[in-house]
Amino acid sequence: MDIANIQGYAYVGAMGFLIVILYAYITHLYSKRKNADGLDYEKYSDMALKDDLYDTPVAKRSVDKKK
Repeated sequence: MDIANIQGYAYVGAMGFLIVILYAYITHLYSKRKNADGLDYEKYSDMALKDDLYDTPVAKRSVDKKK
């Protein structure tokens, strides 16, 4: 076995490892959508597309000001 074969096997192994890590990260993101405050930030993802003045707000805001 020469160095080219070892490099090829190492490349395939590294790519397989990185693909497994990528899918684990994506699964983690979708299974833990809410943060500790209970907010789901995924609904904020298309806020830049729906930025017209008459679009419905993403989240309701309180008008009360606490002093």
